[in-house]
Amino acid sequence: MHSRRSLWELHIAVLLFGGTALFAKLIPLSALDMTVLRCLIAAVTLAVVVKASKGRLRLGSLREYAVALLLGAVVSLHWVTYFASMQVSTVAVGMIAFFTYPVMAVLLEPLIKRQLPQRRDLAAAVMVLIGIVMIVPDTNLGNSTTKGVALGIFSALLFTIRNLLHKHQFSHHSGPKAMFYQCLVAMIVLAPFQSQAALSMPAWGWGLLVILGIGFTAAPHALLAQALGNLKVKSVALISCLQPIYASVLAALVLHEIPNWRTLVGGALVVSAAVFETLAARSQKP
Repeated sequence: MHSRRSLWELHIAVLLFGGTALFAKLIPLSALDMTVLRCLIAAVTLAVVVKASKGRLRLGSLREYAVALLLGAVVSLHWVTYFASMQVSTVAVGMIAFFTYPVMAVLLEPLIKRQLPQRRDLAAAVMVLIGIVMIVPDTNLGNSTTKGVALGIFSALLFTIRNLLHKHQFSHHSGPKAMFYQCLVAMIVLAPFQSQAALSMPAWGWGLLVILGIGFTAAPHALLAQALGNLKVKSVALISCLQPIYASVLAALVLHEIPNWRTLVGGALVVSAAVFETLAARSQKP
């Protein structure tokens, strides 16, 4: 019973994560302005969640605060480039480019341990490369699709660095607490560069920001943390691979963005590589 409930919680969390992409097109703000306000709303919400669960927000040492600062700085750039990739191209293109991160992770993590990537990982990387080449119409960054792919891949690299840093230095903290610090630091890092555009934004734009910060940032992270307690890590990783599909379907329904055949084929290759790596990595004995 608990596993079935956790499975639903996980699917809802992944659907919400995929839905964040829509706000890049719906909220009339730049990627940077949107990220600052999103982080503010999410940080306040996550602080309430931690306190409501009788947790404490303080960290244990100055070293942990330094790690939180580094994590937040990386996350700030990740979110700005994540939203920007979809603003200059489409949700499907930006999300597919971003989802190169599972393969980046399996290529970079062995290097941290001073090991060489395995052949299957290199094969998955080649599959991802072919998928990205299918999406990109030309190498000119003046092309909106090419620019979206470039920003999405850079966002994926930042997300990979964040995940590896979190895994090796910050994973002993709960999901809501860890995300509270990352949202807080990201807001502080980006706030000096924020424009005044939000002051003239209509009320419906602020309403969407609140929905993004609470319903599509704080809520899915809380659901994900809850689901992780009752599901296998492999199940979580595999279902997370549905995120580009959820995002593309939502974009088609809400924004009427219909991917072309090149995006569909390239996306299928990228997502297939992510699924392949997830299955291969989790089937290995520790």
